[in-house]
Amino acid sequence: MNLVEEALKAEKRIRKYIIETPLQYSQFLSKAGDCEVYLKLENMQTTGSFKIRGAMNKILSVLDEKKDVEFVTSSSGNHALAFAYSTDKLGLKGTVYLPEYTSKAKIEALQHYNLEINFYGDDCVKTEKYARKVAEKNNSVFISPYNDYKIIAGQATIAVELERQLRMIDSILVPIGGGGLISGVGSYLKEIKTDAKIIGCQPENSAVMYESIKAGKILDIPSKPTISDGTAGGIEENSITYDLCKKYVDDYILLSEESIMDAIRLVIDKHQILVEGAGALSIASFLKHKKKFKKQNIVLVISGSKISLDVLKEILCLSST
Repeated sequence: MNLVEEALKAEKRIRKYIIETPLQYSQFLSKAGDCEVYLKLENMQTTGSFKIRGAMNKILSVLDEKKDVEFVTSSSGNHALAFAYSTDKLGLKGTVYLPEYTSKAKIEALQHYNLEINFYGDDCVKTEKYARKVAEKNNSVFISPYNDYKIIAGQATIAVELERQLRMIDSILVPIGGGGLISGVGSYLKEIKTDAKIIGCQPENSAVMYESIKAGKILDIPSKPTISDGTAGGIEENSITYDLCKKYVDDYILLSEESIMDAIRLVIDKHQILVEGAGALSIASFLKHKKKFKKQNIVLVISGSKISLDVLKEILCLSST
């Protein structure tokens, strides 16, 4: 599949349903790293994360071929919200399965939509396997959070926008969970022959893609609790994102929980921008290795904004003790 062509098709297909998110220059981070740092603010996207791009592209692609269909998905939160928005906007019936650890903020956001919500499992892979079985049994269409070329092509529209917004990118830092976001962004930028270095950002407590790439196969390993719940959990067996990450991702940076929380506090303090744990991974990664990026043009993908008030209070209180 030509992912550049698919990304450009997705750009046309979903454009009226999404916004072109700002690329904001960071004076503070640029000075800290002696480089030029830009924040790609997907936390300001419709539904509060990049996930609307992939979900809407996949659903519209299905509707191009058949109309009378019901949709099912599974997600730790942001994909579920994008799915809920998409099905609601298009007047479709949708059911979502969430892992039991899903954050309160994301659950509350979902309750605003006409959507059936169910909980299953303590890991996103378990939840996804169960939701797939339900969809198959009911002859519904399952919308994967990441393991689908149409989803990946939707996420790649971030790179299509970046091509318009910034003349040269030396390195782009992207959060990784299942790998759909970085597969889309990385494949597009590499295939249009840019020199951008693609760097994946993961929490140490749930670095499944990193460990899988290192091992040469997808690993079934447990994840510890992490503030980056949007990237937590395993990777589906035979996921297409594994090979795409192996091909297009140049390097990985792993983050401690403390460094992720520090990044959340920093972006609130210096930019007055609300980010969730997963959204702060790129900032934390840059700060951890800022000397490596000296004199470069750097893009940090800020993937989402959904963080509960209780968690935010805890993070901010920790900074004052």
